[in-house]
Amino acid sequence: MCDTDGKSNVSNGGSDDPEPGEGREEADTSAVPEAQTSPDSANLSSVPEGSEDGQDRALANSEQKQGPGEEEDTDSMDGSGLYSLTEEGEGESEGGEQRERGKDESKRSARKRNRPSGGATRHSSSSDDDDEEEEEEEDAEEEDEQAMEAWLGADLRDLSRPSWCAVPSLRAREIGRDSHQFVRRVCGARGLVQRLELQGRLERHTGCVNTLHFNPSGTRLASGSDDLRVVIWDWASRRAELEFDSGHKSNVFQAKFLPHSGDSTLAMCARDGQIRVAELSATQRCKNTKRVAQHKGAAHKLALEPDSPCSFLSAGEDAVVFGIDLRLDRPANKLVVVKEGEKKVGLYTIFVNPANTHHFAVGGRDQYVRIYDQRKINEHDNNGVLKKFCPSHLVSSESKTNITCLLYSHDGTELLASYNDEDIYLFDSSHSDGADYRRRYKGHRNNATVKGVNFYGPYSEFVVSGSDCGHIYLWDKNSARVVQFMEGDRGGVVNCLEPHPHLPGLATSGLDHDVKLWAPTAENPTTLKGLKEVMKKNKRERDEDSVRHGDQYDTQLLWFLMRHMRNRRPQRARRGEGGEGDTDESWSSPDSSDEEEGGPDHVQCMSS
Repeated sequence: MCDTDGKSNVSNGGSDDPEPGEGREEADTSAVPEAQTSPDSANLSSVPEGSEDGQDRALANSEQKQGPGEEEDTDSMDGSGLYSLTEEGEGESEGGEQRERGKDESKRSARKRNRPSGGATRHSSSSDDDDEEEEEEEDAEEEDEQAMEAWLGADLRDLSRPSWCAVPSLRAREIGRDSHQFVRRVCGARGLVQRLELQGRLERHTGCVNTLHFNPSGTRLASGSDDLRVVIWDWASRRAELEFDSGHKSNVFQAKFLPHSGDSTLAMCARDGQIRVAELSATQRCKNTKRVAQHKGAAHKLALEPDSPCSFLSAGEDAVVFGIDLRLDRPANKLVVVKEGEKKVGLYTIFVNPANTHHFAVGGRDQYVRIYDQRKINEHDNNGVLKKFCPSHLVSSESKTNITCLLYSHDGTELLASYNDEDIYLFDSSHSDGADYRRRYKGHRNNATVKGVNFYGPYSEFVVSGSDCGHIYLWDKNSARVVQFMEGDRGGVVNCLEPHPHLPGLATSGLDHDVKLWAPTAENPTTLKGLKEVMKKNKRERDEDSVRHGDQYDTQLLWFLMRHMRNRRPQRARRGEGGEGDTDESWSSPDSSDEEEGGPDHVQCMSS
């Protein structure tokens, strides 16, 4: 029988797994706590011996506690049982795996015993030397493979059966039981997440699509691109309702509908540092776009205030956070300049707490998530910071780690942050200053672009991210295990992931010039075919890059050269379809300045 206890599901936010307790002890019982036992992400050789065996023992203990007499849930859709997380030919028992490891150890010991001693080596032939080198290489490869398996650890173990079942839930809705919770449970059901597949593409842009945003009702989708255009889609019919020139001079990074504005006001930001507002009419045209603020560097993200049709925040690589109120004659108000000590920290991302709109979080060119309270920002007291979070192993890290995207959960209790060429971390926003992370999500690669991350599900049941390998990953939030793995972009990088506000589906975009729509229509749940090898490949590439000391310098040099070449090109003629009143009328702050006067940059954003 299926577990259809409505109270249990609601209290856990619609999640398929029980909500863990607070603190580090809340990690899944089938795995050793991540922050304490997972090997350092930049060095496979630091994996502690026996960590995998410890996880196996923990799993065995949990199975003994369950007992054979407990009932198990049926499959969420067709009763086909657990989906497999292992590749074909990899379904050996744990005992078999241990026997194989024992054989490998005995082989290595035999090879070491058979190797000549130091004196004999001097008289051995060159072929013996070659054999010894080959054996040492084989040993190193075997140790590397074991370290990789330990790094994957419990993240690829099978999850329990999904608690949401289609038929009982439909029957309960028909008789009026918990009918008001039906849609929320459907949108957060793991059984449907495992059936997500590509539905179609929205094709109109001629550059990389850097931003996606559904209107509050979910009927329209806004997209912005390197081609400097913004398109408003009727995504259900896959038709572009409105297309207009954004007024920006370089890559459009975000375009968002302001809430309760009747979908008539769109806020935008771009690489040129401008914050612009587009006024749309009900007759499918753009009346005008106006600049309301100006950063002295690229502006990557905007943060909307829930229920506010006229105010929002912006963050830029100049380390400045602007509060923007469209009701004022001079809308832009500088809230804070983000610093670490005396050094400014360029910003890539900002988000307002939906449960307490006075609080907002920012992230950028260092490893710290910073939370501010708009009511009491005193830059002479801890640089105005209310509290900071950072994974403990990154606090003193010498690597150039930075945060490319962060956001609050649906109720503001959790913060999710994606780190450049590192993993994704979940923090408890109510914890005190300096608290460590609660969950870690790994396997993807975040290096080539300023990549986004998002929650999926009405109760933030899942974490979704793109990857440099071109795939889309969805992790179960509580267990941190991959539950869906899809090929998302032919161009090789997926950057934007926008869940629909009310339906089980999402839109994605990246280096390709189209928008992709996903829905849970697959006949069978995913088998995660190829996931293990792709995760290993991403890990190896990340480790190889981590030993190169000139990465940050090379990236900055590359983008300086690209910007210089772009500025030397003749500025292309601007299209005239962008509305009757496009203007550069500035409502910005007194210290604003235009920086990038070149034409559109047709390369997806990296660190500027």
